[in-house]
Amino acid sequence: MLRKPAKASSTRKPNMREAILAAAEELFSTHGFNAVSVRDIAQAAGANPGSVTYHFETKDGLLLEIYRRHCGPMNLRRSELLAAAKRVRDLQDRLEAIVRAYVLPAFTSGSDLAGGGTRFTRLRAVMSAEGNEVARRIIAQTFDDTSHAFIDAIHESLPHIPRTDIVWRSHFLLGALYYTLVTPERVSRLSRGSADGTDAGHAIEELVRATVASLQAEPLDQAAPARRKAPVPSRSQSEH
Repeated sequence: MLRKPAKASSTRKPNMREAILAAAEELFSTHGFNAVSVRDIAQAAGANPGSVTYHFETKDGLLLEIYRRHCGPMNLRRSELLAAAKRVRDLQDRLEAIVRAYVLPAFTSGSDLAGGGTRFTRLRAVMSAEGNEVARRIIAQTFDDTSHAFIDAIHESLPHIPRTDIVWRSHFLLGALYYTLVTPERVSRLSRGSADGTDAGHAIEELVRATVASLQAEPLDQAAPARRKAPVPSRSQSEH
């Protein structure tokens, strides 16, 4: 059990089910899934443990509902933006629009339930890092269809790049997205205050530009020989 779970807000909740969901999302996004107990969630929501099991049966069921309530609006918004992006004629502009369609909803979720997109993405990052099998299964069933749609759209814009390379690069995008949302203070610190890591608009544009550049990089198996790192000669070879 956590020592000091978050206290319930003094603001009256619409109902106990919503209070439990809000408390669970905050605790999961801060401490992870394994470290949080049903009792912690109940205490943070101002409820009793029986209320949690009554509404969601198990902690797994509670996590699944958190994903459902966020991913519906997020995936819908991404699909809408993707459809618009695919109608852009200029290939460079289209690629940027596709990447932005993926990134933007993570910062500005269509649903502000229990913290909106930013906190939910932080929760997803924590779940992924924790390696919990329940979370892994929920993430796959929730996001794989949308991810395939974006990968296919990028591949149509960059047909000379193998789809496998695009999968790798979109994987890196997801990691960058998680880290940008989870640790914005790092940008502020390392820039010595000249950049504001919490500036969502600037973060989105930097992330889009960096991702587009990486997606357009030449395929690994077609890299120019001069760019490939030469093997380091052994000591005996270097002496001749």
